Amino acid sequence: MAVYKDNATGTWRVIYRFTNWKGERKQTQKRGFATKREAQAWEHEAMLKQGAKLDMTFGSFFEVYEADKKQRVKESTWESKSHVIRTKILPYFENRKIAEIEAKDVIAWQNELMAYRDEKGKPYSADYLRTIHAQLTAIFNHAVNFYNLPYNPARRAGTIGSEAVKEMDFWTKEEYLKFSEAMMDKPRSYYAFEMLYWCGMRSGDAYGKIRLKLDKPSKYGGLS
Repeated sequence: MAVYKDNATGTWRVIYRFTNWKGERKQTQKRGFATKREAQAWEHEAMLKQGAKLDMTFGSFFEVYEADKKQRVKESTWESKSHVIRTKILPYFENRKIAEIEAKDVIAWQNELMAYRDEKGKPYSADYLRTIHAQLTAIFNHAVNFYNLPYNPARRAGTIGSEAVKEMDFWTKEEYLKFSEAMMDKPRSYYAFEMLYWCGMRSGDAYGKIRLKLDKPSKYGGLS
């Protein structure tokens, strides 16, 4: 790497040369630093990320985590994860060195989240608190499993919140028979619900079987 001053703009830039995972030599640069110190700080973090050295900040490791994980999950899933991380985690830990974050730091962060109240005086729900903590735990787990972080401080601190209990409603036999009678003039729906109710089949499996049977009727003119 090298740090240069751009005399035309008065700002500093870093030219960064590295070898990618294919063994290819690459070069990139970062412009617009107001001071040489800022350019050198960015250079240092970039070198740590390239070498996966955990002397880097939590914010820099999140970029490593993002590069490793983003393509492995659905776009909508990543957007949800990223929003939680950027709004609830990075503001607290972004500039801390990831290897120096301890369980007591995580506990202090948890306490701030649990003390939060919005303009109406409402706290975060227990389910949301659990979700936020799970994202922090996932980042530290990644550092432990693949980048030799000694331990996961979020796991050691313990979780917060709790998973929301989802109530399940069940039809009685009488309720289902009344419903199925009303559905008899819609064969696809009727036979799908018959399989779901009487066989305990999952909706995806039932859909596939009903589609197959309706597409291939038996020699008697009905469903086989």
